[in-house]
Amino acid sequence: MNVLLAEVAQATQRLADAGVPSPRFDAEELAAFVHGVKRGELHGVADADFDARYWEAVARREAREPLQHITGRAFFRYLELQVGPGVFVPRPETESVVGWAIDAVRAMDVVEPLIVDLCSGSGAIALALAQEVPRSRVHAVELDEGALRWARKNVEGSRVVLHHGDALTALPELDGQVDLVISNPPYIPLTEWEYVAPEARDHDPQLALFSGEDGLDVIRGLERTAHRLLRHGGVVVIEHADTQGGQVPWIFTEERGWADAADHPDLNKRPRFATARKAMP
Repeated sequence: MNVLLAEVAQATQRLADAGVPSPRFDAEELAAFVHGVKRGELHGVADADFDARYWEAVARREAREPLQHITGRAFFRYLELQVGPGVFVPRPETESVVGWAIDAVRAMDVVEPLIVDLCSGSGAIALALAQEVPRSRVHAVELDEGALRWARKNVEGSRVVLHHGDALTALPELDGQVDLVISNPPYIPLTEWEYVAPEARDHDPQLALFSGEDGLDVIRGLERTAHRLLRHGGVVVIEHADTQGGQVPWIFTEERGWADAADHPDLNKRPRFATARKAMP
């Protein structure tokens, strides 16, 4: 075994002891980042090229600093995004939310679908939709200045139009015209603060995490925004916590002008996002 692989094995144990959920992956990803190679190429790093800064990176991860803050990058579907302090790090479970949305837009048979991503954060959702639905027109809305700085870097050169604003009052000029509204909003109840993983609790912006006593305050507001923005027959897709599966579809009621409200599981078969269609008049 070469020096680097031996160090990775030690780092894996250290990260496991610190409670890091994916110690082997993180140890390898940090090694690849520090040495400028891919994870599958670690065995090819010569012993003489071992970089002691690897252990600085491991110590930061051991202290539960997010992996993506250390490497400065996050992978989401087919994208590599720039992330760091001040922006919510996109999670793998959100990829299945976007996958459903892409299928829904394609099924609409609209030539240039109009899409709005609310609470956009790093821009991950908006960029994925722009990339995978080639003729879409995508608008992204973010309120937090810190997150906006990262989103601007990520959307540069893309077709995504980024707006600094409040998701609850955003884009009145698009009222009644949008085909799809999508959001990964804050949804953690304030009462759950102590149970949140330290990577999120101590490093993600609070504005991106917490939403009132039951975690649904922002989603209730987004229900009104989505109804205002969507055309009749347009679709809303909202991510939520796996413990909120029974609650979110009930916000999108027939009395409020919705049809086909339903919940959907993520790849781990946990309730992950709700969808509804704006009812025809």
